[in-house]
Amino acid sequence: MTAPGTLYGLGVGPGDPELVTLKALRLLRACPVIAWPANPEGHSMARAVVAEWIHPGKIEVPIVMDFVSKGRESALAAYDAAADTLAGHLAEGRDAAVLCEGDPLFYGSFMYLLERLAGRFPVAIVPGITSVAACAAVAARPVVSLDEGLTVLPATLPEDALSARLAATEAAAVMKLGRHLPKVAAVLDRLGRAEGAVVVVRAGHEDQRVLSLPEALSEGVPYFSLLLTRNRP
Repeated sequence: MTAPGTLYGLGVGPGDPELVTLKALRLLRACPVIAWPANPEGHSMARAVVAEWIHPGKIEVPIVMDFVSKGRESALAAYDAAADTLAGHLAEGRDAAVLCEGDPLFYGSFMYLLERLAGRFPVAIVPGITSVAACAAVAARPVVSLDEGLTVLPATLPEDALSARLAATEAAAVMKLGRHLPKVAAVLDRLGRAEGAVVVVRAGHEDQRVLSLPEALSEGVPYFSLLLTRNRP
């Protein structure tokens, strides 16, 4: 009887190939099957980070999702289909690596495959540098210190929920800004925390930028932007 393959969740970091861990790179090279989330055009940010190390002969499983026109149902169906495909490879003894930008379990798409395949096959997860850590490094801004607490929030939350959670924390990282930035800025202004906030755009990529909140509001920012705020200077 063939021993099952192992499902690997590989965090590839925020976008800079030099931030991929040695362990993730070793497993990427070793696994015959790799899977990665992609948009309807087939582009994958996670795959792009490690593209130079993906050699011919790999079995690639794109997980295509269309959040814009089809919503969450499209993603759930894509995860179901990908889990079935990966299960077939794993059952035949082939190891499979799922690429995930940032960390697999920090807002990572890998967790949805983990839910579907854990318990059926061996699983190993390689952590990656998160967007919070990457943005703090790019901005040269401490995230928390001493007895401070940190709250990580998606900007997609309703305004009243954002306000309540930001008011209750010493430091916060607000992710997924995009069109939600004006709402976040209004909340910070009411709480008296707008002045010290910093916005990092596409950390880890060649076009990464660090903006003040007024600059970010004036220019607009993409979805993959993150705001850091802290009560201490």
